[in-house]
Order: sequence, then C-alpha cells, then structure tokens
Amino acid sequence: MNEQRNTLTRQSSAVTVIGLGPMGQAMTRTLLTAGHPVTVWNRTPGRAAGVVSDGAALASTPGEAVEASALVILSLTDYRAMYDILDSATASLAGRTLVNLSSDTPDRTREAATWAAGHGAGFLTGGVMVPAPMVGTEAAYVYYSGRGQVMETHRAALAPLGTPKYLGDDPGLAQLMYQAQLTVFLTTLSALMHATAMLGTAGLKASQALPELLLTADATGDILRAGEETPGAALDAGEHPGTLSTVTMMGATSDHIVETSASLGLDLALPQAVQAHYRHAVENGHGGDHWTRIIDSIRGPR
Repeated sequence: MNEQRNTLTRQSSAVTVIGLGPMGQAMTRTLLTAGHPVTVWNRTPGRAAGVVSDGAALASTPGEAVEASALVILSLTDYRAMYDILDSATASLAGRTLVNLSSDTPDRTREAATWAAGHGAGFLTGGVMVPAPMVGTEAAYVYYSGRGQVMETHRAALAPLGTPKYLGDDPGLAQLMYQAQLTVFLTTLSALMHATAMLGTAGLKASQALPELLLTADATGDILRAGEETPGAALDAGEHPGTLSTVTMMGATSDHIVETSASLGLDLALPQAVQAHYRHAVENGHGGDHWTRIIDSIRGPR
C-alpha cells in the first residue's frame, strides 16, 4: 500500500521541462531540489547532460516528455518554438497543463491558450522576473495568468521557481506584464550604456562611470515612491500637479542631453525619443504640468 501511495505521489508531483537553455536548466535543478521528479527534453540533447546527472530523466521525444507529467513547463525562445516542438505531440496533450514561460506578444499568448484548449490541455502564461542564477531564491518571482482553477491546481508545484504572482484569467496578462517589465529593464540598460558612452568621451573608463550611474538607477524607485504615497494613484485620477519636476523643466533637460550627445558624436536615437515625449506635452499646452503628463502622447490617440 505504501509503495502504491508513493507511486501516486510521484506521478502527481512530476514535472516536465522542455527547453534547456540557462533558464530551463535552472528551473530543472530548482524543481529537483524541491523533490519533484523532473523529465526533460531539448532539441539539442547534449544540453541535458548536466541536469540528467543531477537526477532528471531525459525523454527521447517531445511526446514522451509530455506524457511523463501532468505539468509541462516550456522555456523556449518564443511561442513559434512551442508549436514546432509540440505539433508532433498533440495527441498527448489532453489532460495536461502547459505553462509557457517563453517571451512573445500577448496576442500570440492568447492564440496559444486557444490552441492548447483545442487539444484538451490547460494553459498558463508565465514571466520569470529574475535571471537564471536567481531562480528558486527568495528574490525570485513569476507572473502568471490563465484560468484561476488551473493556477491553483499547480501553484504548489510552481512555487519553488519563485513567488507566484497571479494576475487573472486572461492568458495575455502575464505576457503583457512581462513585456512591460522588460520595457523598463531594456530602456534602463540602453540609458546606462548611453551615459557610459558620454562619460567615456571625457576619458572615464566604464569601471569608473558605471558605479556612479548605478547610484541613480538604484535610487529611481525610491525617488518615485517618495513623491507619491501610492505610485500611479495620481495617474489613475488623471492628475498631474505641476509643483515639482514640470514638463517644461524636464523637457529642457532632455534638450540639453540631446545637444550634449550630438556634440560628442553619439547616437541620438534614445535621447531624441525621450525629448519627443516632452515636446509633445509642451505643444499640447501641458508645460506647467508634472512630468507624468508625457503619458498622454505615449498612450496615443484615444
């Protein structure tokens, strides 16, 4: 009886991971550490060697990988890769849950949820908000969306990867949040490189410039929180009080950045994009408003 119970427990806690880049490998090892039997598959089998030596089982085909577990996690380049891999395994999808942690657009995510449902599978979208080395740490968190019942069924199994943050039934929501977070991240990286290039023209090495620039990057969140008890509340209310950091003031600064960058021979794509936000707000008569007024042109015509 105990052996049968252990077999059932093993089956219910089993997880399959498809895609063994750095993120897929990190998730596999985290799940193994948490006590889950893990089956893996990767288009390049050699990438599985490390996790197999750590205790994962290597499936020979996508179908075999899917059939090994009720929960199948996908860590791929994009959603096209999911179809390329699983089109040969659709007969095995019924009754399984696919958790796609790959990056793509919200619309493609919604299409994938419909595709999965058409084959009898549950579907969750996810966005892992830490790099691979931080998966499974206290700092890790993952956004999910899709049917609430499916989320609750697998919440415990997914929790070791990072704190689950469930956003709602729309499978596109987690992808949208992921892309929004990456907008902040990638824009910040470009800004840091632009600023490093600026300082480099005066002979400062990156090892001198970046520690100083990161002080501003690190403090930006605290600055925004200090200006408003609940960041975003004034935006929701349509309020842009021009008591501090007005559009005109910030716009003048953006003009100076463009002029400085041009004089140094740097690429102007990033500073001119920022400059355009403030110019549009001024042209629309909002120079005296708070800098958050730039959201109007970003949102586009309504």
